Amino acid sequence: MLDLLRGGDSARLFVSSLVGRAPATALSLVLVLRTKELTGSFAAAGLASGGNALANAVCSPVLGRLLDRRGQPPILFAGALVSALAMVAFATLPHGVSLAAILPCAVIAGAALPPLGACLRTLWPALLDSPERVHAAFALDAAGIEIVYIAGPVLIAGALGSWSLAASAVACAVLLVAGTLVFGTSPSSRAWRPGPHEETGGALRAPGVRTLAAVFVLMGLAFGAIEVAAPAAADEAGHAGAAALLLGGWGLGSFVGGVLATRAPAPPDPVRRLCVLLALLTCGHLLLALPDELVLIGALLFLSGAAIAPAFGLAYGLVERAAAAGTVTEAYTWLSTGLAAGIAAGAALSGVLAEGTGPAAGFALAAVGTAGAALTAGRRRATIVPVPR
Repeated sequence: MLDLLRGGDSARLFVSSLVGRAPATALSLVLVLRTKELTGSFAAAGLASGGNALANAVCSPVLGRLLDRRGQPPILFAGALVSALAMVAFATLPHGVSLAAILPCAVIAGAALPPLGACLRTLWPALLDSPERVHAAFALDAAGIEIVYIAGPVLIAGALGSWSLAASAVACAVLLVAGTLVFGTSPSSRAWRPGPHEETGGALRAPGVRTLAAVFVLMGLAFGAIEVAAPAAADEAGHAGAAALLLGGWGLGSFVGGVLATRAPAPPDPVRRLCVLLALLTCGHLLLALPDELVLIGALLFLSGAAIAPAFGLAYGLVERAAAAGTVTEAYTWLSTGLAAGIAAGAALSGVLAEGTGPAAGFALAAVGTAGAALTAGRRRATIVPVPR
């Protein structure tokens, strides 16, 4: 893992991308808490957070296409500046303000958020000199972002927000600008040039990208279901406060799995290994529907989570060959959009199921999602198996 970060500016790109992506992990919670503080309404808070997520999901592929056409630094810097200004404007809103003033800040902050993760994944193949190291780098990135997803909300929205939620919003802006500046001024980012562009109408015209996007929607469905079913299980057991520990253990399992995956050689058949990992996730999710004891649920979440980061690493490693020339960055952003859409649908459906039949149904829904992802990848493997151009 350390070897991956020694060459060139790999460490600078990796760390700065994590710093720049940290605000995205905390901003949804910051928007909810700060909007509730300003308006006294959870309904308004939900609209602000939802508007931010929807704007990001819709606009991220647009930014990805611009990055593929114009290069990284100009688009990254412009997006970070606009998004950060919207966050600062949100932080300065006075108490009693209406949703009409909050919503534009939330939407603009999400719409302009630069896709640093997609940019980093676009650079990995050029930075590293072998398929094994590229495979390990994707696994490392998937593991690293798990830690950010755990620590970001705790530190930004929790620790800092306990003193001032306005300061949390400003911290998001500062981290975004700082991470993006360090990333975008790196030699590799400045030197990267988009490849020859095929007039295809966008990344989704490639069958492999559509297949991977569908896989990510189904994986998101599973993860959104877990994010609701785990707290529902904790509440049903009379220990609602244990929900954070359950989800934290789930993320920790993914981090451990990602770190271990960096030491594994690149598979000769990445689609097959991806299907195996998704099948293991499916088994883990089915087992989660059986026990009532929180300790056992937590252990199963940790074990099943160990397959998440390796699965993401493999899926991201398939994008470069699946995408048409000149559309790689946009292709990565479509996967993020698909994942976000799946998470939203999974959370909504799992909430309905948990309310009606209990958390076990939410865990079963997660199993349906990962099983569907495995079947989709397996049945359409011909569209995504890397082949020479």
